[in-house]
Amino acid sequence: MFQRILVVCAGNICRSPVAAAMLRARLPGREVSSAGLGALVGHGVEPSAARLAEAEGLVMAGYRARQLTAELLAEADLVLVMSEGQRRAVAELAPAALGKTLLLGHWLPGAREILDPYR
Repeated sequence: MFQRILVVCAGNICRSPVAAAMLRARLPGREVSSAGLGALVGHGVEPSAARLAEAEGLVMAGYRARQLTAELLAEADLVLVMSEGQRRAVAELAPAALGKTLLLGHWLPGAREILDPYR
């Protein structure tokens, strides 16, 4: 079973922190964190994403974005990304992490990508 789950997106202020909070709420006893490929380091969750998450009972207060590193990837048992492009970027940063990196949308019909709300 996966004990340490890392959720990755672009800026680490919208999709990945909210997804990580959702997983933490549903997977007690697991260590779930997030990071960004081009993180807005130190920024909190984007306000509209925070409102949506908090409406679902998730706690987003105090969150701060952080940059994805090879060390974070090495520590994770499972890495969840939003897009195939992010999966490739993870593999470039840490080739050994590719085998444990999946699309978060893998379990959705059509194994679809989670679109960036800023694009």
